[in-house]
Amino acid sequence: MTKENITTADPNNPTFSIQIGEQRSRGIEFDLAGRILPGLNIIASYSYIDAEITRDNSGNQGNQPDNVPRNSASLWTTYEIQQGDFKGLGFGGGVFFVGDRKGDLANTLTVPSYVRTDAAIFYHRDNWRAALNFKNLFDVNYIESSYFGVYYGAPLTVQGTVSFSF
Repeated sequence: MTKENITTADPNNPTFSIQIGEQRSRGIEFDLAGRILPGLNIIASYSYIDAEITRDNSGNQGNQPDNVPRNSASLWTTYEIQQGDFKGLGFGGGVFFVGDRKGDLANTLTVPSYVRTDAAIFYHRDNWRAALNFKNLFDVNYIESSYFGVYYGAPLTVQGTVSFSF
């Protein structure tokens, strides 16, 4: 995939940008989703991306674009009880990996890789559903992205939802 007209610094006025840049990405993405047993579901994914700045007037040609990891992967699984008094009660958990990546277009900064673990508990009956989602379950410190600064990922976050479908 080639992305054209990316903004780069204007060589005649560094406080402005012009659309002249180009980036190329090559790689693979793999997703697998399925039901292993009744009530037990899994989603797995992996991507390998070889990205490169192919045209730039700021001297970054040949560098990797910022915030693009070569490798990333995830595994998420849920189990929902199928019968009995607890029918509709479910649990989920997953691991998300993001590889190291460049933190700026000049490739002077490398943002380290991270692994984040999430979990969920949910219950649904008829048209009602309630859930608690736990993001960053182990409260890991990680850098989510960099763009004119470094942005850390959210700490342990709990989100509750209740919904009704009709």
